[in-house]
Amino acid sequence: MTGKLEQDFEIRQEAQQVPYREALAEMDARNAAIVSGDARELLWLLEHPPVYTAGTSADRDELLDPRFEVIDAGRGGRYTYHGPGQRVGYVLANLGKRGKDVRNFVHALEGWVIATLGDLGVESWRAEGRIGIWTRDNDGREAKIGAIGVRVRRWVTMHGFSVNLDPDLSHFAGIVPCGIDEFGVTSLARLGRPTSAAQWDEALLARADFFLDMITKTSGAE
Repeated sequence: MTGKLEQDFEIRQEAQQVPYREALAEMDARNAAIVSGDARELLWLLEHPPVYTAGTSADRDELLDPRFEVIDAGRGGRYTYHGPGQRVGYVLANLGKRGKDVRNFVHALEGWVIATLGDLGVESWRAEGRIGIWTRDNDGREAKIGAIGVRVRRWVTMHGFSVNLDPDLSHFAGIVPCGIDEFGVTSLARLGRPTSAAQWDEALLARADFFLDMITKTSGAE
């Protein structure tokens, strides 16, 4: 099902929540191990206990109600919420052997999420000038269903994406998600497409070769 991806990547799927600080420490260690050649690339699928994370462009005025712990993430972007019912995908890929094209990597990551959502019956898209993955909410307005945030250190990527399966959407009210306050946040469950973490992972991994082909095409790899 994962095809070519599992040849290069370790695929780790967590059934239990992973504290955010623990995940950060693991990503730091794995990044260094990939750089040194001591570990494979990693796709890590998990959920976190409720937490607000601050990217390198976070504006304190966008932290409206810090009801949960706020942690500096070290990734690009602004404030993001993570919590139960939201599936997070951390992708630690070695761009040093995949063309060293960060923009292409982000585009491929977005495309992977969009394609997976489509397979689950939800049309979604990129929006010019707005970070993240967008869809049409029940009220007909655009709303955010997924977030993207990436850091690259020594050509190995860290962080990745999150998708709202069925989180408590009221938790997003404590921040201005990704600095965009004109639009709401939605989820697969809210849109009438209830999806478990296992079902999301299965659909995502079914599209894994699409993602791998996208991130390797600029390197000339076959």
